[in-house]
Amino acid sequence: MKIPNNFSQDTINIRRKIHQNPELGGCEFKTAALIEETLKKLKIPSKRIGKTGVVGMLKGSLKKGSLGTIAFRADTDALPITEISNKPYKSKNSGTMHACGHDAHVAIVLGAAALCAQNAQNLNGNVKFIFQPNEENSQGAKSLIDGGALQNPKVNAIIGVHVCPWVKSGQIGLKYGAMMAGVDQFKVEISGLTGHGAYPEKTIDPVAASATFVCDLQTIVSRNISPLEHAVLSVGKIYGGQSYNIIASKVSLEGTVRTLNQKTRVKIKKLFMDKIKALELSRGVKCKVSYEATGNPLINTSRIVDLCCTAAEETYGKKNIVMLTEPSMGGEDFAEYIKKIPGSFVYVGTSKNPATSYYWHHESFDVDEPALPKASEFLYNTAKNFFSR
Repeated sequence: MKIPNNFSQDTINIRRKIHQNPELGGCEFKTAALIEETLKKLKIPSKRIGKTGVVGMLKGSLKKGSLGTIAFRADTDALPITEISNKPYKSKNSGTMHACGHDAHVAIVLGAAALCAQNAQNLNGNVKFIFQPNEENSQGAKSLIDGGALQNPKVNAIIGVHVCPWVKSGQIGLKYGAMMAGVDQFKVEISGLTGHGAYPEKTIDPVAASATFVCDLQTIVSRNISPLEHAVLSVGKIYGGQSYNIIASKVSLEGTVRTLNQKTRVKIKKLFMDKIKALELSRGVKCKVSYEATGNPLINTSRIVDLCCTAAEETYGKKNIVMLTEPSMGGEDFAEYIKKIPGSFVYVGTSKNPATSYYWHHESFDVDEPALPKASEFLYNTAKNFFSR
């Protein structure tokens, strides 16, 4: 494999430039322009999908006829978090930060693009580089799929990368089967009858009803779902009322359900709706409910995980492959791609010391940057091996 001049530092510099200029989902205009500029320098044609999605496409040598197309995906959006850091590449946009490593993902995939361009003669097929906006809102993957990112030419396999603060730098985390949860989001508005706090008997109190409801919801997982199943139900937001001595007219609450299989997912939704009906009957309130599936479970394809294992051993060495045994209850819209085509999500280890071990969405989140060029090499080796299978 030929390594481009200044490859490692260029990859790190791209990450720092994006980190300094974070953009929220749907607004990644400068990031998209930087991606397009970098691909153009590599002589890789690209196109926009929507306002800020970018897809680059490299044709390999095709000496024996194309063996298909493999794609690498990076997400590009930042989070509404104010960064706490003394690093020279700290965010310049107040209240916005790359606290989930998407800046690193872009750098890794652009690094892979540089390696693939330099070594195109070794690739007997096509490589797509998918830069997806709006992952944090679970809308980006679907928008790119609908926009044709997996077509013309058709993608036969896809790899997604994510930096991981609990896997050591210089290691890579792989997993067979279910890796991340399906995500449902619910909103409930509980309406009662307002009145004076001194005369609660003249009212229908939605605050008391909501307190009962929140506690009752917890029994769905603890008493109706097998302890051997993976399931989480959390209420993350509740608000209502005008004053300490006024019974509120309504209370609103929002939360999430996370599951790993469709049967459990359907069962929890039914139990949830049953408890809504019971609440209305027992408390005299009226409920307005929104319950939406916002993401599917991420279930890796075994033969693509096999491919990743081979490339990981070649890149990192067998001792630095971390085979994950437990799935995460976090969500990831990369699942939408795997629902369409074979694929695998991988964790790039970026933890070296306490400064690089903060969990995702933390205001001081950072990564061990030398891990990024190595991850680019892993992606290149994955493509090379995919076409030599």
